[in-house]
Amino acid sequence: MEWIALLIILGIILVFLMVLFTFVPVGLWISALAAGVKVGIGTLVGMRLRRVSPRRVIDPLIKAHKAGLHLTTNQLESHYLAGGNVDRVVDAIIAAQRADINLPFERGAAIDLAGRDVLEAVQMSVNPKVIETPFIAGVAMNGIEVKAKARITVRANIERLVGGAGEETIVARVGEGIVSTIGSSQSHTSVLENPDMISQTVLGKGLDSGTAFEILSIDIADVDIGKNIGADLQTEQAMADKNIAQAKAEERRAMAVAQEQEMKARVQEMRAKVVESEAEVPLAMARALQEGNIGVMDYHNLKNIESDTGMRNAINKLTDQGEQTPPRK
Repeated sequence: MEWIALLIILGIILVFLMVLFTFVPVGLWISALAAGVKVGIGTLVGMRLRRVSPRRVIDPLIKAHKAGLHLTTNQLESHYLAGGNVDRVVDAIIAAQRADINLPFERGAAIDLAGRDVLEAVQMSVNPKVIETPFIAGVAMNGIEVKAKARITVRANIERLVGGAGEETIVARVGEGIVSTIGSSQSHTSVLENPDMISQTVLGKGLDSGTAFEILSIDIADVDIGKNIGADLQTEQAMADKNIAQAKAEERRAMAVAQEQEMKARVQEMRAKVVESEAEVPLAMARALQEGNIGVMDYHNLKNIESDTGMRNAINKLTDQGEQTPPRK
């Protein structure tokens, strides 16, 4: 019975130790003490109760202590609870310290919580980054399109990483400067002869204002000639003027046709009036005979005159036809 009781006691002790070592990271506490970091068991248990992974806090704390940084568990734990990457922030602060860059923990945590890679920002401050733009097209004053590609060397500005604009803004501003510089050139040949003019003009505009970067240099990598935009615009304008002139000419032709049709209708109307007037002549002659205004002999003389006139007209027509007919061979 004593052996059974002893086994039960040993089992209870074993279960207690397993639960203890599972809930209390004794191994991590020993590692911290060996590294010279003073962390109490109660602090580690409190992290467990606050649902904080102790290893996510203690390992960066050991790293910071070995690098000579004075950080506390409260700082690292608060950043972890805020959703930040504690290990990356500590790495960034160590890298900044080695590069003689002033980066307090609060600023590094703010940069990390803002969604930026703080370690990459520190590395970019030490080793500048080159951003290559696509071909940006501009049109010189003589109408020739010029395409330029630029390489922008930038360095991260730690002070402006929170709230500063990103790489897209730098590329957009440089592109705007390239288009403006090409557009102010008298000829495309001046751009080809001196492409450095573009970089000097753009660099002097302070394009890194309000951004998270500092522009070190802008180098023109390639310059190409595009279309003759001026000639194309003149051609399109000439075609538009031609279409407008054709439309106006068609309008005038339609008005002329309508006026011609109107005149034909008026001619027909006048002819109808003439026929109507001629139809009234016999009636007027009859009324004149009835009323005694003219005599029968006067009427016969009038008819003889009309017959003579008709005969003379017929003879004139025959004579004209005979003159127009060519002689037979």
